[in-house]
Amino acid sequence: MSTLTLSMRDSATMTRRQLKRLLRYPSMTVQLIITPVIILLLFVYVFGGTLGHGIGGGRHTYVNYVIPGILLMAAATAATGTAVMVATDMTEGIIARFRTMRISRASVLTGHVVASVIQQLLGMAVVIGIALAIGFRPKATAAEWLEAAGLLTLFVVAITWLSVALGLKSSTPEAASNAPMPLVFLPFLGSGFVPTDSMPTALRWFAEYQPFTPIMQTVRGLLLGTPIGNNAAIATAWCAGIAAVSYLWAKKTFNKA
Repeated sequence: MSTLTLSMRDSATMTRRQLKRLLRYPSMTVQLIITPVIILLLFVYVFGGTLGHGIGGGRHTYVNYVIPGILLMAAATAATGTAVMVATDMTEGIIARFRTMRISRASVLTGHVVASVIQQLLGMAVVIGIALAIGFRPKATAAEWLEAAGLLTLFVVAITWLSVALGLKSSTPEAASNAPMPLVFLPFLGSGFVPTDSMPTALRWFAEYQPFTPIMQTVRGLLLGTPIGNNAAIATAWCAGIAAVSYLWAKKTFNKA
């Protein structure tokens, strides 16, 4: 077998290992999905009437507006679990065992990433299903759905590699659980829950230029038919940049461990 074939085989094995871990501890997956769902229901049914009027509609208008922010929050929440599992592997000695085996070193991290991406995309699908049940009404064509799914997948890959790097740098699983937490709040500090033009000047500047905002604006535009402008290009650049830097950081940290 070629080196590439062996690497792909080892990566598939490590992915199955991670998926089995997720099935063995379903409470973690459920918790990671429940958190954004609760926030969705809270904002739609408690604040949605008032916030919806603020953007020129009502509760049904607001549920359409808030979905992109909830989807990114779901991915950021799941990234916490990925960081914890990576840190657990690094501190429990299993990585030392893997290093003695004839397997691709890259496959260990690839397994974490692929399994986490699958978990996050399934979690997003659950969130969208619940959103549809409570009044989310997208206007996207099949092509626009595919474009939105592609951007969200790219975002998930980027944030997963970042969480892997944070997990590798954490000294304990407990520390790893806190490292990705700021990512969960970025939708709040962007256009996820209210338009940025309603914010004070300094906060509006941060909200408009942080990486989550162009991603949310692009997904919102694709699903609801609102203007996208140059947000799609900016969002793609942010995702690709975060993925590349995080991958190199994770690879360097893993090789030095």
